Amino acid sequence: MKLLSTLVLAAALAVSAFAQKSYTIKFAHVVAPATPKGKAADFFAKRLEEITNGQIKVQVFPSAQLYDDDRVFMAMKMDNVQMAAPSFSKFTPLAPAFQLFDLPFIFRDTAHLHKVLDGEVGEAIKQKIEDKGFVALDYWDAGFKQFSSSKKPLIVPDDAKGQKFRIMSSKVLEEQTKAVGGNPQVLPFSEVYSALQQGVVDAAENPLSNFYNSKFHEVQSSLTISDHGYLGYLVVVSDKFWKSLPDDLKAKVKQAMKEATQFEREESAKDEAILLAKLEEYAKSTGKLQITKLTPAQKAEWQKVMSTIYPKFYDVIGKDLIEKTMNTK
Repeated sequence: MKLLSTLVLAAALAVSAFAQKSYTIKFAHVVAPATPKGKAADFFAKRLEEITNGQIKVQVFPSAQLYDDDRVFMAMKMDNVQMAAPSFSKFTPLAPAFQLFDLPFIFRDTAHLHKVLDGEVGEAIKQKIEDKGFVALDYWDAGFKQFSSSKKPLIVPDDAKGQKFRIMSSKVLEEQTKAVGGNPQVLPFSEVYSALQQGVVDAAENPLSNFYNSKFHEVQSSLTISDHGYLGYLVVVSDKFWKSLPDDLKAKVKQAMKEATQFEREESAKDEAILLAKLEEYAKSTGKLQITKLTPAQKAEWQKVMSTIYPKFYDVIGKDLIEKTMNTK
């Protein structure tokens, strides 16, 4: 009887051990821990360990400690990293539809943006990544882009004529700039400050985090709150790792990610408000920066001119995705 009890207990422990197989996620990203994305990655790690009772542990590697966003895709293919949150621009070579997010003034406001990301269009774009061997989880905010200039404040589209705009490498951004008579100049981000300082370029577009933290306000005399374009991140998981998870744990990963996404978006909004207040204080105390927030009528004028480029990208992005984005209520 004692032997039977021992065998039953051993079998039960073996089953329990098998059922409680543990997993580790290495989550690599390129920003500092104190940023909204960095905080959200840490939030996700803590929350997932909580709801899985430690069955999934998440190790977060910030500030490109393991890989930068250009190398992380290969690392995920090899399962050296299980999770990452690259910026949208890094996905464009894999899925040209990501150029949707570069289209100027396609998002009316933050509420519209999130409805698009969390709705049919967002799911369709996620699928294009999954077709490449990655599992797409959720979209995180980096912020709307704002115009700046050292030559002339950008209030109406005509103000852009003749100005040299630094842009990221993007056909959409080239066409956007040409549509208002500007001269697009592709430059790596690391060279933007000196290029603005030396007058190599006159104007730029950046989210407030880049504009403030890179001290562009020191070399630009005007900032226009235009919210004309959007920068974001997509959190993706290694397909190999995802397939190794049982369905109940996949559901918990999605739950923790949903909570982390809400947290990240709230942190991003708070961060933007703080940065704008700092820039307004700088403008007031130094008199060296003019800040203008476009009125709805002024935004409509920019949108009217810049939206003429949309048809040029119907074949690349998909006419249906562009129209569904515009029609999302």
